[in-house]
Amino acid sequence: MLTWHDGRRLLNDSLRSDTLRLTDFLEAVFISPPTRVGGTAVFLTAEAGSVPNALLHNLKHNKVLHERNLFVTVRSHEVPRIDAQQRLDVTPLGHDCWQVIVNYGFKDNPDLPSALTKIQGEGYKLDPMTTSYFLSRDIVIPTIGGGMAPWREKLFAQMHHNASGAAAFLNLPTNAVVELGSKIEI
Repeated sequence: MLTWHDGRRLLNDSLRSDTLRLTDFLEAVFISPPTRVGGTAVFLTAEAGSVPNALLHNLKHNKVLHERNLFVTVRSHEVPRIDAQQRLDVTPLGHDCWQVIVNYGFKDNPDLPSALTKIQGEGYKLDPMTTSYFLSRDIVIPTIGGGMAPWREKLFAQMHHNASGAAAFLNLPTNAVVELGSKIEI
C-alpha cells in the first residue's frame, strides 16, 4: 500500500511539473486555430484548469480540434451522495470550449455520459453519436535515483499498468474512447 501511495504521489508530482494552464493554452491556440472537425471531444483531466495530455497529443498528431470541447474533471467527495443539482459545475471558456467539474459522492455510481447530458440546460446539447472521450494513458518508467528504491518503482510501474482504467470506472461507451499515451518517468 505504501508503494502505491508513494508511487501515485511521484507520478502526480511529475505530471504537475509539466502542466500548462488551460486558459493560457487556449488563448495561444486560437491565435492561429487548427482545423476544427465536427462533433464533441471530452478530454478528461485530473486537475481542473490544466491542459490534458490527450489534448496535446491530439493536436500534435492529428492537428485538429473538435467543434465543441469539454475539459472534464471528476471529483469524489467524502459524502455518500451528491444531489443532481450539485453534480455539475460548468464554466464557459470561449470558442465552444467548457471546463466541467463533475462531483460524485462515495456511494454514487459514476456515469459520465449520463452526467454530461445535463449540460443541455447550459445552452449546449451533447449528442452521444458524435462525442469522443479522450483519455491520457500514462506508462510509468522507473528511473534510477528516483523517489523510491528501484524495486519499488518497478513494482509501482507494474501495479499502475494493471490498474483498471478510467473508461470502465466512468461508464464510458467503449466505441467512443480514444486513449493517447505518454511515458512518464518517476
